[in-house]
Amino acid sequence: MKLQLLPAKQGLLWVRLGIRTFWRQPLAMTGQFFLFMGLLSLCSLIPFIGSFIGLALLPMASLGLMAATREAHVGNFPMPHLLWLGLRSGAETRRHMAVLGGLYAVGFCAVLALAALSDGGQFAKLYLFGGSMDLETLMQNDVQSAMWLSTLLYMPLSLLFWHAPALTHWYGVTPLKSLFFSAVACWRNWRAFLVFILGWASVAMSFSLIVTLVAVATDSVDTAKLLLMPMMLLMAAMFFCSIYFSFRDCFVNEEVVA
Repeated sequence: MKLQLLPAKQGLLWVRLGIRTFWRQPLAMTGQFFLFMGLLSLCSLIPFIGSFIGLALLPMASLGLMAATREAHVGNFPMPHLLWLGLRSGAETRRHMAVLGGLYAVGFCAVLALAALSDGGQFAKLYLFGGSMDLETLMQNDVQSAMWLSTLLYMPLSLLFWHAPALTHWYGVTPLKSLFFSAVACWRNWRAFLVFILGWASVAMSFSLIVTLVAVATDSVDTAKLLLMPMMLLMAAMFFCSIYFSFRDCFVNEEVVA
């Protein structure tokens, strides 16, 4: 396995490939994404430990979405069982995915615990145990500080796990090494990833502009609200499609086999 050093413009290509691949199989990729979201939602219904289980399953589920994207990119129909790819690839891979899942859940909880120092844990409780928070509470300085701090602390965690599930499954890298290689790949290709982030920020702004224009044209805020959620989910599905291409381009090895 060899790390590729990529130009900044590669980040924009990942955005384009993610969008293009999604629209090659829009129904299948939408279904995969909703299975992904449904799995996490079902876990959250389990008392006390449901949120932790959902976090632990996230690396495996993200691997499934990457595998589905790969299938769609080469012209195949991605089947739903790809979401469980990490559980169907042998005992060693299952152990590695379990370790990655546990590390991710612990890391995410640590992020929330540190952010809780700002607001006494209000934001952490909302995320882990659900519930609603009124606008007045959200506008409090300590709660906003917790949200921004958790976002800042989550960035290095996301870099560690960006490529880790794929490295573990397709290249047989052990969990700790996969975290290291993932972070190095993101750091060495920070220009491409910066363009990637800016590209998706532009897409998000475009979606928001469309919703705003619809609200103005129809003179109805309710119509805009109805459009906002499905459009954000659509963008999220396309975003997850683009993650596969960042992995594919950052690492070079023999033919990847699902």
